[in-house]
Amino acid sequence: MTTQQEIRPSAAVKPMRWAADAVATMREGARLRLDYSAQSLWRVDRMIDDLRREGTPYAAVDSVLRGLGAYAGEVIVRQTGAEWWATGGDHWVRTPDGRLWDPIDEARRCFAGDGSLRLLCRDAVSGMR
Repeated sequence: MTTQQEIRPSAAVKPMRWAADAVATMREGARLRLDYSAQSLWRVDRMIDDLRREGTPYAAVDSVLRGLGAYAGEVIVRQTGAEWWATGGDHWVRTPDGRLWDPIDEARRCFAGDGSLRLLCRDAVSGMR
């Protein structure tokens, strides 16, 4: 029997870990349950927006944003059959139609007030229909 991680490309190892860490952190620290559904990205976007409005320094949330971006990427992977790709330390999601998505950067854009993980997922999934 193989685990999901064993059958996934090696590029998925780090983002899957970051996403799982974000899910655990949100459950324990913020009492926020994330279930890898597109609907859960509404809550993630709101949480990132709250951090920005509270004036949280970027350096304090950089790894949290990476984890939440990886979480959004995993939502896209699970809904579309996409795969994680990695080059030079950067990680992207490639949907079966060949498009590349950068959910980790999108989480950073959300924190800057100019992005949405929910909309990124919606666009990635709608292109598959």
